[in-house]
Formats: sequence, C-alpha cells, structure tokens
Amino acid sequence: MTKPYPRDMVGYGGNYPDPKWPGGARIAVNFVLNYEEGSEYTAIEDDYAETILTEAPLGGSMGRGKRDLAIESVYEYGSRAGFWRIHRIFQERGIPMTVYGCALALERNPPAAKAIAQARYDVCCHGYRWIEHFKLTRAEERKHIRLAIESLQKTVGERPLGWYCRYGPSVNTRELVVEEGGFLYDSDCYNDELPYWVEVGGKPQLVVPYTLDNNDTKYCVAPGFGTSADFFTYLKDAFDMLYAEGATSPKMMSIGMHCRVIGKPGRAAGLARLIDYIKGHDRVWITRRLDIARHWREHHPHQGAARRVGAKAGKR
Repeated sequence: MTKPYPRDMVGYGGNYPDPKWPGGARIAVNFVLNYEEGSEYTAIEDDYAETILTEAPLGGSMGRGKRDLAIESVYEYGSRAGFWRIHRIFQERGIPMTVYGCALALERNPPAAKAIAQARYDVCCHGYRWIEHFKLTRAEERKHIRLAIESLQKTVGERPLGWYCRYGPSVNTRELVVEEGGFLYDSDCYNDELPYWVEVGGKPQLVVPYTLDNNDTKYCVAPGFGTSADFFTYLKDAFDMLYAEGATSPKMMSIGMHCRVIGKPGRAAGLARLIDYIKGHDRVWITRRLDIARHWREHHPHQGAARRVGAKAGKR
C-alpha cells in the first residue's frame, strides 16, 4: 500500500471555479505591505543581527553579540520614511491595501499604527515578531500567536482576522491558527492563484495563497529587479496575462511590498506607475485580502458540516 502523501499536488486540477468577483471583475488585485521593521533580529534582543531583505552588502558580518548599526538603520528607514511614502501613494490614489503586520513592529511605531487604522487597511497578523516560526516549539508558537493578537487589538483597534508568518511556517502553524479559532483565513502558502479550503483536525480552513514572484523582495536577491522598470515590467506582464485569462477564468493577483525596500524613492516610482496602469483597466477589483476571504466564504463556502471556523471573529 502506498504511504499517504501529505501534499496536494492537484489543487483544482485545471478546473478553476468562477470566483464571481464583484462587478464581474476579470481579476482581483491585492497589494500587501509587509510591516516588519522593529521586530526583526537584532543583537539587542537576540544576540545577532538580521541579514536578509536589505541592500547592506556586509549585513550580519559583525558577529554574535554585536549590534549591526548599519542593518538596524536600513530597517529604521522602512518605518521612518518608506512606510509614509507608500501610504501617501495609496491614499492619493484612493485604493486599499493589506498590511502584513508584525505586532511588535507596530507597537514601536504608534503613528504608523494609527495611520493604518484610520486608512482602514486590513491587518493580517505577521506574527508577534519577524522570526521563523519553524524554529519555535508548539508551545512557544501558540504563545506568539496569542501575544500578537492581543498586541494588534491595542495598536490598530481590532484583532487580526488573517494570518501569515515569516518564511516559513512550522508543521504546527496552521493547526494552531485553527485551534485559536478567530482567523478567517491564512496565507502561509504560494501554491495557487485562487483561495481554497483545507481541513485541519476535521475543521475547514480557508487558504488565500500569497506570492514570492510579484514581490519587491526580488530587489534584494540575485538575479532579481535592478530598477523600478524591472519591477514594473515584470508585474505588468503578470497582470496582463491574468487579465487576459480573466475573460474566461478569473484569478487573483497578490503584490508583495516591504517598507524598507519599495519605500525607496527610485523603487516607489515603479509602484506608482504600476498602480496607475492597473487602475487604467476596467473590471478590476483592487481590494483587501480580508475582503477576498469574506467573498470566498460567501460564494464558495466549504462543502462540509463544519463551516464556521473563525465565526467568533465577528465582522469588521
């Protein structure tokens, strides 16, 4: 007998459902701003410095126990300047976005937390800190989830209804998210272009996949984006392909951003051009991740007896 395989390699099997996006949209576009600055690894709290998603060429070279002030300042740029530039771009164009918010990071920047709440961006919990959950014990991870929820309730005024942790989740993460009971969805995967349901311990869990390719992280990896024109061209091509396919098979497009990365002037220019390009098309639903999750739960409910996981979370 073949041993059960814990992965789903089929998904929708090429037979995608009609998502029934509002207004007959051919594509749902969700911009996601990862807010992590102030919750990353530092020698202040962890005995070593963060090393990834920056352009500092010698990041992490100070050695254990020594603060890397250069890396710290790169991250500070994201919270001090990058966030506000991105926020302005979205506010001027009147479009929504989702914030993947690390709870401790938002604790450490009350003005940004206030701006996020006032703009009605939905906050998807990005963990209490920007650390790898696969390194935590099950008990530690449960504690981090609880702390993050309590923190975000205070800083942005509402508990998070979505979950996405730093790359990558542990084998316990989804079970713990479902166990907590208040999340409407999680995004700890990159394996599709439409939401889908899974069952966890006999309970349904909605998964809204995220992206690593339509993402400004490619400015910090090689080979990747060198200029805002690279970013714009790649994401424009992705949008055009999905928009064309949307005539018969609509999908969703996630776009990942980071304050310290695309918040730089020379990169933010490409983001602004991309938004304007997308806004120039009709039948496009630019929306929050939470709204996609709620839409899917309403129009494509789980086909089973237990459909109300996350019901206690209420409405926002």
